[in-house]
Amino acid sequence: NDVKKLLFLGSTCIYPREAPQPMPEDCLLTSPLEYTNEPYAIAKIAGIKMCESYNLQYGTNYIAVMPTNLYGPNDNFNLETSHVLPAMIRKVHLGKCLSDGIYPGKVELWGTGKPLREFLWSEEMADASVYVMEKVDFADLRPATGDIRNTHINIGTGKELSICEVASLIREKVGFTGEIVFDSSKPDGTMRKLTDVTKLHALGWHHTIEIDEGVERLYSWYLEN
Repeated sequence: NDVKKLLFLGSTCIYPREAPQPMPEDCLLTSPLEYTNEPYAIAKIAGIKMCESYNLQYGTNYIAVMPTNLYGPNDNFNLETSHVLPAMIRKVHLGKCLSDGIYPGKVELWGTGKPLREFLWSEEMADASVYVMEKVDFADLRPATGDIRNTHINIGTGKELSICEVASLIREKVGFTGEIVFDSSKPDGTMRKLTDVTKLHALGWHHTIEIDEGVERLYSWYLEN
């Protein structure tokens, strides 16, 4: 269809299980993936390589970006299928509802609480995507050597906090005074996956919404919707 410019959305799960932290773009395919992410990661890597190959063979302007964990308006709060931050908000909110009634409030979360995670407000991801489409071309991403590999861009904050710290922050914003306990018999997942956002910053985009403001905004959205 003669598409001249395209934005391909990947995920930070493309990086190896034992990737250096923070994870730079050039660590892609340097060692094995996290097994539980493997099918999804391979599909995303195939898309990145498609973009690289089209740019090389046909002179297209296809750019791949790798967002970190996203959260924000219209998030999924279903406890069976949601990601960590909205799931924790709902659990802590329900704990508060119980503690305001006749039951003692107690919230149980999976794992040890030790894994570190990075979170980006979803509307900022949208802003970064528009910025890349308007301001960045594939030619801007190729190093002086002309190497076409690893020209994708990490999109994140470059900041992380533990699941335990996230739980404490949510507890404060929700106003829950009960107990939060961690079930260490449940899996933690990858212990750390922080994006290196050096390339993103050099291209001129920075996040502005920090996690404490984001959690407050998301909880307000949850209550209203």
